[in-house]
Amino acid sequence: MRVFYCLAAAAAMSGTAFAGPVDELRLGVMAHNICVNDCDNANKEDGPNVNGEVVFASPDFLSFAFSPRPFLMASGNVAGNTSFAGGGFHWTFDFADKWAIEPGLGYVFHDGTLENPFPQGDPQGAAFAEENVLLGSRDLFRTSLALNRDVGDAWGVQIQYEHLSHGQIIGNGRNQGMDTLGVRVYWRLGGE
Repeated sequence: MRVFYCLAAAAAMSGTAFAGPVDELRLGVMAHNICVNDCDNANKEDGPNVNGEVVFASPDFLSFAFSPRPFLMASGNVAGNTSFAGGGFHWTFDFADKWAIEPGLGYVFHDGTLENPFPQGDPQGAAFAEENVLLGSRDLFRTSLALNRDVGDAWGVQIQYEHLSHGQIIGNGRNQGMDTLGVRVYWRLGGE
């Protein structure tokens, strides 16, 4: 059920958050809570995430910042683990024919575990910490990096990595963070 709350929140925001027209729709599957740098937390949650995104045309007033495109996204974990939704900006840089790299920066809200409910030293607390990623705050920063490959005028495929963390900036306490990696298909509206 938590997946539907995240998807509904992103859909509700999409109508009012940005004035620009919808530029792209994206849908894919992400490996949830993978090991990238700190592998102590990578085995705590599993199940793939279904990831959807609406990308808007860059408004003129953002041209000074290399014209990032605003986005709204939702990522629902099919095994009932942490799901999240939010928005932010993508920058697209072409580097070869039909190839682009796309860094992104955003802000999400999630339904995962924040803190260990048991006091330090309690055996139940150790068991709880072994099974749960402790994210520390309900809202997190989302950084991403994608490799895009156009397969036509309107369609493309993307490999995307994303990292969620509060970085001790918007939260305090535990900040174990979470990484996902997956493949998405994108469709450019107005393409042929």
